[in-house]
Amino acid sequence: MSVANLCRRLQPQVSARTAAGFGEVMRRLGAPLQVAVAGRIKSGKSTLVNALIGRRVAPTDVGECTRLVTRFQYGTVDRIEIVFTDGRKQVLPFAPDGMIPAELGVDISEVSHVEAYLTNAVLQGMTVIDTPGLGSLDAASVSRTEQLLGAAKHRKPGEEDAEDEDDDTELDDTSRSAVAGAEAVLYVVTQGVRADDQQALAAFTAATASREAGPVNAIAVLNKADTIAPESVVDSGGDVWKAATTLAEKQAATLKPRVADVLPVIGLIAESAESGGFTSADAEALRQLSVLDDDILETMLISADIFTSWECDVPSGIRLRLLERLDLYGIRRAVDAIRAEPEITAGSLRRLLLDASGLAAVRARLSVVFAARADGIKAAAALASVTALAHASGDPGDRQRVHDAIEVLLAKPEAHQLRLLEALTLVASGAVDMPEDLSEEVLRVGSNADIGAQLGKPGAPRQELVTYSLERAGWWRSFASFGATPAQSRVAHVVHRAYFLIWQQLRDTAGGAAATGG
Repeated sequence: MSVANLCRRLQPQVSARTAAGFGEVMRRLGAPLQVAVAGRIKSGKSTLVNALIGRRVAPTDVGECTRLVTRFQYGTVDRIEIVFTDGRKQVLPFAPDGMIPAELGVDISEVSHVEAYLTNAVLQGMTVIDTPGLGSLDAASVSRTEQLLGAAKHRKPGEEDAEDEDDDTELDDTSRSAVAGAEAVLYVVTQGVRADDQQALAAFTAATASREAGPVNAIAVLNKADTIAPESVVDSGGDVWKAATTLAEKQAATLKPRVADVLPVIGLIAESAESGGFTSADAEALRQLSVLDDDILETMLISADIFTSWECDVPSGIRLRLLERLDLYGIRRAVDAIRAEPEITAGSLRRLLLDASGLAAVRARLSVVFAARADGIKAAAALASVTALAHASGDPGDRQRVHDAIEVLLAKPEAHQLRLLEALTLVASGAVDMPEDLSEEVLRVGSNADIGAQLGKPGAPRQELVTYSLERAGWWRSFASFGATPAQSRVAHVVHRAYFLIWQQLRDTAGGAAATGG
């Protein structure tokens, strides 16, 4: 990759410490995309992590581990490593239930973070970072999280520890912070979105080298969608999922341009259906509930207390388990499905619940926003890291050499995706001021992998897309030359080229189809 080549070429020209940082950047370029799951305390982050991984492994009850950052990554053997602040590591087995132990048996004030290695195919393409919840954390938890995610404030020159000065190849805290962070973020919100979510998203989930979250590398989910009262949302028609979808759209407007989208999800149901938490015994208990009189069942489903305390043939303990796995909304959906199809199997019921959770849409969006452009996101994060490392070195020569090398790299045609991500970040952050309609167009072109969505014409005929992309390419070229400020012109040239490349791709694809008789 060109960014890796840049690092390799610069290593002999910079200080030993900066060169070591470049080595870490190169290692990260070859690793899976790192996605941090962040949000407020009790937003259901760990439950969602378990659903995404497909295994109930992250602790969801408040305990030691929920105060630590945990990185879930692929490994050939399942194991846990506790990483201490002094670099020591201690290996632990998973608990008998397959989860990370609630108590680690160490002084967590000395722990940097936890590494969990799982033989899980999902993690071959994405490392998932579970973070402590925002809002009511102790200062130590905040500090540990900021350090690992790269959002920590850099030390001032001269504040390095004495032992750092003895070894020029050892990364100081500033440099380590610059290359440590997550490259993308999944931000979890609930119905009660707070005014400072924007600031929390920007500060807490900053990507590598403190690059702020934006539509290129961040999406949000509205978790616990089943708890939304339909009557509180206009035009929901009494439907919980429609109410959640409407609310998610409103939240997207609030959180943009920091996130590409907000999607509703029911993390609890997703976790139970995807990680083996929903069993054939659960399906049988739901089948017993489905034969109750409508009036009785409706009364039981009014609240959790009534559901577990009501006298019926299904033991209270089993009903409590159902609540813990599905909550009242999931129980109702499952009972309705059984009544509609009495012969439905446990497997089919599990799949129905998974569909009802909204997890498939979240995974699809993760694939479009993150997976499809993982190389570009990692490369952009790597360039930010390289720049931060050069500045942290305190050597003006290092800074100039890195700056010149990056400018040469970005001038190359193959670096267009990086230029587009850079332009998108400049517009999304407000660093380049654009008219609202043009800002929206830049965000649309840069935030989507699908051509129809990029052009704002999903589902349009190919010829219409060909004509429109060429038309917009011409418009942006004219704007860059005649109507733009110097800063706007830089962005406009990148958008012009994006449209031109889309036109070229559509034209070449159409030509290939014609040549094969398509």
